Amino acid sequence: MERPAWAPAGIDISVPSVSRIYDYYLGGSHNFEVDRQAARRAMEFMPGLPKVMQANRAFMRRAVRHAVAEGVTQFLDIGSGIPTFGNVHEVAHAASTEASVVYVDHDPVAVAHSRAVLDGDERTGVVAADLRKPQEILAAPEVGRLLDLNRPVALLLVAVLHFIEDADEPYAAVAELRDALAPGSLLVLTHASYEGIPLTQEVAGGVVNVYRDIRNPLVMRTREQVGGFFDGFDLLEPGLVSMPDWRPDRTEALAEGDESEDPYAFSGFGGVGRKA
Repeated sequence: MERPAWAPAGIDISVPSVSRIYDYYLGGSHNFEVDRQAARRAMEFMPGLPKVMQANRAFMRRAVRHAVAEGVTQFLDIGSGIPTFGNVHEVAHAASTEASVVYVDHDPVAVAHSRAVLDGDERTGVVAADLRKPQEILAAPEVGRLLDLNRPVALLLVAVLHFIEDADEPYAAVAELRDALAPGSLLVLTHASYEGIPLTQEVAGGVVNVYRDIRNPLVMRTREQVGGFFDGFDLLEPGLVSMPDWRPDRTEALAEGDESEDPYAFSGFGGVGRKA
């Protein structure tokens, strides 16, 4: 198997990664054949997976612009993946010259590529860490350099919590991060669910099996279970909804192709909460 020049030394390119599979769904180029194979297997069950990822990204961009409009210009994006066009720092910096962004991921390819893309950008940092260990994230030098935790921060957990099993205590991890943030901070979250998918649960379950086979279990949670992550936050209108239904932007839809026309875009949930 040929190793691409951009692949960091020491990466096992025979093992799929969820961040590189996500990159493939979005049309990116930082994925290996093993990632593409896993993605194609998942798409045999759910051909609309790329549309779900596009809806995630469009929601994230709207939420980042909303945060800046609310005066929140600090962003902590955990499970950030591989930065492709229209990522958090680009949206945030376009909306505010004051914006600072810290990306956090545990995939070495995502971290290495993020550092290469962001080299020389003094307002953006990259941390190699895992959502399951919040204290390592909070203690990271880049977090200390770029974020003032005494002021509001937008915590982004976009398409990441569904890869953390209940045994790894995802609710406790989110609560620990919440407690470290100042009042007025925002939680921006999306999560996979069987609810909203235009398929039977049995068919959609084939996707879950693909991720289980590559040792990255995909945990489908109900709307009520996803809502539990917002404990300690006040959900902003319109609440926890399908991603295209969260403050749709007609201008963006026209520019990028209207996601609301595709039923797969309504799979799962997105929401934004504010810490009291």
